[in-house]
Amino acid sequence: MSGVDSGRVVVTGGAGFVGSHVCERLTRSGIPVSCVDNLVTGTRRNIAHLEGGSGFEFIEGDVSSSGTLREISGPVGAVLHLACPASPIDYLRLPLETLEAGSSGTRNALELARRWNARFVLASTSEVYGDPLVHPQPEEYWGNVNPVGPRSVYDESKRYAEALVAAYRRTYGLNTGIVRIFNTYGPRMRAGDGRVVPTFIRQALAGEPLTVAGDGSQTRSLTYVDDTVDGVLAMAARGPAGPVNIGSSEETTVLELAQRIIGLTGSASVIEFVDRPVDDPGRRRPDTSVAREELGWRPRVDCAEGLKRTVEWFSRSSALESPE
Repeated sequence: MSGVDSGRVVVTGGAGFVGSHVCERLTRSGIPVSCVDNLVTGTRRNIAHLEGGSGFEFIEGDVSSSGTLREISGPVGAVLHLACPASPIDYLRLPLETLEAGSSGTRNALELARRWNARFVLASTSEVYGDPLVHPQPEEYWGNVNPVGPRSVYDESKRYAEALVAAYRRTYGLNTGIVRIFNTYGPRMRAGDGRVVPTFIRQALAGEPLTVAGDGSQTRSLTYVDDTVDGVLAMAARGPAGPVNIGSSEETTVLELAQRIIGLTGSASVIEFVDRPVDDPGRRRPDTSVAREELGWRPRVDCAEGLKRTVEWFSRSSALESPE
């Protein structure tokens, strides 16, 4: 049974990059949405066009606090849990808050879903695979994660959240699902959030050197945000437990990405090689056969088109005026 058409949908982290696109898609489909966000990394600007509209409500609050989700009026058909700092700059700046979002925040969101017998979907991450020794990464791969490294606050937050979701499914029979989202990009990313696409675009548009970590041979599989939203909502509607990888099989090196963005922006920027971060993954590409078979999902926007749209958005956006 679909959870997105049987009552209000609660989107935690709904004022963030991916969350705001989820809220927008649901609202445009006529589905009532409660967007919950503490605005630590999200912003009201992302949802300003939705506020005041029929069926949309914004609740400013931290899902890690047990009282925040009590304000939600029912019936609730689905809870989509996206709340968590997701960029390296954010989770390194907010390590304890990141761990709380994955632990207390996930449990509070699960309890809301249990109260209404609602479908629950956790937005997990490809970071649960760490620096993978298996390529491409299938869902049954357990990963290669440093549990005490600087990235561990995000990796382990999501790994714990997955374990908690699985425990609620086994213990209470709760209708849960887990999606593992790979490198998503697109409009509404913050220019200074530290992720590779907005960083390169900001630098190229400013005529600054593009800072490529290491020799740039590490790979990423970039997924345009519209495709990621399709995957999240398909997971909410179809009902499998997962985990299910949501990502593109189009793999590119970081150096190639920098060169493409210089070309798209027409920038005179040069490449500058910098030290590679600790535990930075060497290769990253999902096996998406489960998503195709169980969700009927595959990405529709290729990297060339997605980057073009993203560069155009940044070129006309005030996001560049405030990198943070």
